[in-house]
Order: sequence, then structure tokens, then C-alpha cells
Amino acid sequence: MERISAFVLGRKGLVILLTAVAFLVGMGATPLAIQRLSEEYAHPGMPAFDANQEIVKVYGNGGYQRPFVPVVRLPEGQSVTAQKESLGRAFAAVAAVLPKARVVSYADTADPKLVGSDGRTTLGLVFPGTYSDGSPPGGGLGETPDESPVIVKAMTPHLPPGSTVHVTGLDALAPSVDAGGVDVPTKIGIGVLAAVVVLLLVFRSALAFVPLLISVLAIFCSFIVILLLTLVMTVHDVALTTMPLLGLGIAVDYSLLIVARWREEQALGHRGDEAVHRAMAGAGRAVLFSGLAVAIGLVTMVVLPVPFLRSLGIAGMIIAAVSVAVTLTVLPVVLARTGQRLDRRRAGGARFAREARAGRAWSAWARGVVRLRWPAALLTGGLLVALAVTGTRVDLGLPESGSLRTSGSAYEGLTELKEAGIPSGSIVAFDVFVTGDPAPAVEAIRGVEGVSTVLAPDHAAWRRSGTAVVTVLPVAEGGSAAGEATISAVRAAVPANARVGGNAAQSMDFRSQTYGAFPWMLAMIALVTFVMLARAFRSLLLPLKAIALNLLSLGAVIGAMVLLWQYGWGTKELLDIHPTGSIGEFVPLTIFAFLYGLSMDYEVFILARMREEYDRSGSTAHAVIEGVGRTGRLVTSAALILFISFAALAMTPELDVKVFASGLALGIALDATLIRAILVPAVVAMMGRWNWWLPGWAARLLRVEPSPARPEDEHVRPAVPEPVH
Repeated sequence: MERISAFVLGRKGLVILLTAVAFLVGMGATPLAIQRLSEEYAHPGMPAFDANQEIVKVYGNGGYQRPFVPVVRLPEGQSVTAQKESLGRAFAAVAAVLPKARVVSYADTADPKLVGSDGRTTLGLVFPGTYSDGSPPGGGLGETPDESPVIVKAMTPHLPPGSTVHVTGLDALAPSVDAGGVDVPTKIGIGVLAAVVVLLLVFRSALAFVPLLISVLAIFCSFIVILLLTLVMTVHDVALTTMPLLGLGIAVDYSLLIVARWREEQALGHRGDEAVHRAMAGAGRAVLFSGLAVAIGLVTMVVLPVPFLRSLGIAGMIIAAVSVAVTLTVLPVVLARTGQRLDRRRAGGARFAREARAGRAWSAWARGVVRLRWPAALLTGGLLVALAVTGTRVDLGLPESGSLRTSGSAYEGLTELKEAGIPSGSIVAFDVFVTGDPAPAVEAIRGVEGVSTVLAPDHAAWRRSGTAVVTVLPVAEGGSAAGEATISAVRAAVPANARVGGNAAQSMDFRSQTYGAFPWMLAMIALVTFVMLARAFRSLLLPLKAIALNLLSLGAVIGAMVLLWQYGWGTKELLDIHPTGSIGEFVPLTIFAFLYGLSMDYEVFILARMREEYDRSGSTAHAVIEGVGRTGRLVTSAALILFISFAALAMTPELDVKVFASGLALGIALDATLIRAILVPAVVAMMGRWNWWLPGWAARLLRVEPSPARPEDEHVRPAVPEPVH
């Protein structure tokens, strides 16, 4: 770090010039990069995705798209068979107002499975293709335009007086419908406002705006890299949402650490470049290792064969790397040139006295944790373990209808189906793409246990260019174990010229492909993290503790998500939304990737300072108290900024984004409170001198100085130099 700070401080003018150029280029590159981002959620190599793509390519509808299900109940005395023609006209009217749609009903097929036991209730399927607002097929649950009003309006005039039409289906039952997407500027604005308020409370001077300056510069420079990447690969537009918010948090974190250390060195009498050199020597390594920790966590998504997750991981790695680079090069020059002027409102002896010592409140807290370390560790650890055990019950499948809306027209339609004895699996009908004659495939599927019926009308909407699309209505819903078993059985039964598609099948493929190798990937990430932290802390046990607590924290977050979204504890009260009964298949993976790095970020900040204090004092208790006292306010402030940013993102109307962002906000809150404020200091205090043990053989492998487990000296305290007035 001393070489880096000496290099940049020896070339202040050049650094300022290059920074200005990079900022201007970044501003110009940002709109160009945004225009080149992809909106396609591709899953190449997954059988169901490939089948769905073929279906949409040939027919323009269906595939991943979930059907809308009009449920018609005729008046008393009328029967579906007697009103076949009027039903045909009603469903034909739907096809007329939705010209890209594929529509099927009893009128087309005369299939008795589409008629209820009362004889006057029937259902049809509408795969709208391009929605009435121009949106393409697909989209996450709750994000697709609701075609129910269009369908009801088209059908009603053609049905006998007294008939009712209710449109149900997973999208109609979903608790949220996309109302314009994620308002990125507003969310970023909330994050920036939160950062300004928190930083002003921390620094109480114009110095509060320096971390914001560094984060803005890092974000714009990151878009330069994104633009260059779009020239050689596809980058998904999830980067547009996550990178600015993540950049705001990470760059502010890193800047906060170095600026706070610089003020401490100022308080101890160091001025000018010397104060910057000392701040970089003390905090620069923590920033570097923190950036590496974030990058290692995001490797999880980069190596996955899912383009939008890969883009998410790459964007996170870019913003982390650029934030480290900007913090270690630009920030030292800013502090050396303008730091004292920006901090002049806090000049005076009182300021130096405060900055020269650890925070009183956090030091007092740490003393209490050290004194009560065993009960603190047992109680906090017990709570986190309980949450982690709850997390093992996570349901990554599609939501079931019983977990969605419990009122409204869509719910009434579902209720009518059930009352008429029609299985609820009918609302999650899925397509099979057949090349050549579909008859053998239809016959094979009809014989599968768990299949209610198979629809394959012989007309142009279902047969084109030597292919056919066959729609399967299962008994059980695709989000249930029985529904997934039915899909697997259909896959096993169909001939080689048939490929099973649909929403649930694609979800099953995603989980199999992404989570199948996850344990091995986790082991690799843990190993790399261990080596990195062992070098950083010159210890064998501290890295193991850090990794174990990180994994415990992540398990607890998944458990909290289960309580919030599966069991619905507080979902309505906190987010004003009905719980879905399941968690999207991508959520645990992305939460792990982001929180692993961010949590390790805070861990490195705290443990690096504890290691430094232990080397001075030889006392673990003192190292814990001083380490938490010096970093507690910084970690809490940084976590608060990120928490507010992700909580703002959780207010978006998009259900998937809401679930993902609420998980990140919960993770930040749990990690900054239970883990970093209680469990980390308690466990370090419990481990005593063995925290710092690094035998000679391990030191040689890691190429660092050994650290023997020397006896504790609880009475040694480092002398704090008197501040210079």
C-alpha cells in the first residue's frame, strides 16, 4: 500500500487529469452502454428453454408463457354441450382481439375434461403471445400484463344472459402486476439521499461528500468497462439496476474506511502526505482484500451458464474492482489536496481528542460482549442456527394457486373450477413441441399418471411447418411435488421427436443446472477465501471462523426469506403484498453471491483492525474492544446506506425484484447487527490467543511471517499518542 500511495501522491496532477478524463468518458459511455444492454432472459442448453424458444419462434405464443384461463359458468338450466356454438363464438372473439393468441376450448375439442361435473362450468386456455400492450411472451410471475379485462369484454356478448366469465391463472392470481418496471433513477436517488444523511452524521463536515464523489466516479468508470464488454459479449440489463446501487454501497464503504483512518492519523499529529500514507498503510490493505472478497463471492454467478446471472456477477465484479481502484488511487490525492480544508469545520482540540480514541459507545458495547461472550454467542448463534434450519425448507418452485390471491375475479374463477371438480393443475397447462406427426406423443402423454387431458387440435394455430404443439393439462399444479413428478413422467414417456416445454419444466431445469454443482462451487469459493484471509490476518482459525459465520449468516437470511415469503410472516405489513408461498429459483443464488462478498467486506474491516491492535497489545480482549470501537460506527453506517438502498429497491412493483431486494436488505440488517456487532466479537474473545495462530509451515506456504499462539497479556495496552494541537 505504501508503494501505491507514494506513486499516486508523487503524481497528483496526472491523477487529477486522468480522473477528469475518465469521468467525462464514463458520462459519455453510460447512455451508449445502456442502449446495448440485452433484455432477454436466455437459458441456453436447458431442454425446456430450448423447447420453449422453438414454440415461440414457430407459433408466436405459449412456451414459457403461462396461459390465462377463462372460466365460464352458464346459468341454471343451461349446459356446455347445448351451448357449444355460443362458447365457440365467445372464444373466437378472444382470438380476434388478441390476434397473436392461441385459444382452445370445449368448442374446439369436445373434450369432456374441460367441462365440470355440474355440466355448466367449462374452461378454456388463452396463450396471448404478444400482449395487448405489445410486450413479448414470457416474463416473471406478476410482471406480465393482465389480459383478463380484454378477454372478459370479448366473450361476454356471445354468451347466454346470466353467464359469468372469470379469468384465472397464475398471472391473474399473482399478487403484483408490473406497473412500469423498476424506477432505477428514483431508487438510486433514495440511496444517494440516505448516503448523504448518514455520512453527514458520521463526519459532520464537507468531508462527507468525498465518499459520494468516489462512488459516482466508480459507477461512471464501470460503465466504460460495461460498454467495452458489450462489444464482445451479451450483457443483460440487470446490470443497470444492480451496479449503481451496489457501487454506491461498496465505494462508500471503502472510502469511509480510509477517510476515517486518515482523520485518526490527523488526530495523532500527522499531516499532509504523511497522514495519507499512514491511512493507506492501515486501511488500504483491508480495502484491497475486501474487494477480492466481493469478487470471489460473485464468481458463483459468473461461472454459471445463465447469461443474465452471469451479467449480474460480472457487473458486481466490475463495480467492486473499479471501486477498489478509484479508492486506492483517487481518494489519497483528494485527501492530500483538499482533506483538511473540507474538514475544517471540525478543527480544534476536541475534534482531535475524539478522533484519537475509539468510539465510547461501541467500545462500551464491545466490553459488554467480551464480558458476556459465552451467553452472547450461544443466544445469537442459536437464533441464527434456528433461522438457517428454517432455510432448509425453502421452496424454489413456482407458487401454487393456494398461496396467491384469496379474493377478486381470478380467485372466484379458480373457486368455480374446484367446485365443478376440475383439477387446479389445469391453470398451469404446459406445451410439448413435436416435430412431425404428434399422434404418438399425444397417445403416450395420455397414458401418464397425473395427466388430466391432452389438447392437440388439428388446425393452423397448433400445426405449422411440419411441427405441432401439444398442450398438457396436469392434475396437480407445476409448483407442487406431484406436479413436478408429472412433468418428469411426461418427459420420460414422450418419443424422441417431442420436447417438453412450459414454465414449470424450465424452472426445474434451471434448478438442476444451477444448484447441482453448487456444493462444489461453494467449496472452491471457501478455499480461495480461506487462503486470501489467512494471508491477510496471518491466522489459520480466523479465516475459518469468518467463513463459518458468513455461511451461517447466509443460511439465516434464507430462513428469514422463508418466513417472510413462504410463510407470510409480516409480508403484508412490511411490503403491502400477499406472500407467494415460494421463493424464486434464482433468489438464494444471487443473494448468496452478493451477501457473501458484502458480509466478508465488513468482516475484513473489523478483523483487520483487531489484528492490528493485537499485534500492538498482545491482548485479545483489548483487540476486540479496540477493533469494534474503531470500526463499529463505520460498519454500521455503511450497512445502513446499503440497507436503505435495497429496501428502496424492494418497493418496486416487480415481484421477483421485490423478493430479491428484500432478501438483500434483510441480509445486510442481520449481518450488521447479530453477526458483526455480537457474534464476531464474542467468538474472537472466546478463541483467545488461538485467533492469531499461524505456524511456520503454513506461513511458508502463504509467504507471510509466522504468528505463534503466544500467551495472552491482558494488562498490556498500547500507548495512545497525545494529539497535536
